[in-house]
Amino acid sequence: MAGANTLEFTDANFDAEVINSDTPVLVDFWAEWCMPCKSLAPTIDAVADEFAGKAKVGKVDIEAARDIAMKYNIGAIPTVLIFKGGEMAKQFVGLTSKDDLASALNELS
Repeated sequence: MAGANTLEFTDANFDAEVINSDTPVLVDFWAEWCMPCKSLAPTIDAVADEFAGKAKVGKVDIEAARDIAMKYNIGAIPTVLIFKGGEMAKQFVGLTSKDDLASALNELS
């Protein structure tokens, strides 16, 4: 499903990979049954490739990681959150362009 540079975040690794990260982290909240999420997937993979080594880019399956989805009040998917220093810095709900996501990551890098 995910590209080579796209990580998978879970309830078990979210704090270590996202909250405690030294670099900005883009998190795509998605589900297998969500068609807009599937449409966004290539964009997320492209951002992951572009920012490899500069930022982390990954996905949270809301069906498998319900605790994280509830903690961040994910009510609609796809939702993309960008974290910096353990705090949520940006939020995008719905389909979002690669340029908008890349711009937000560049601002935070």
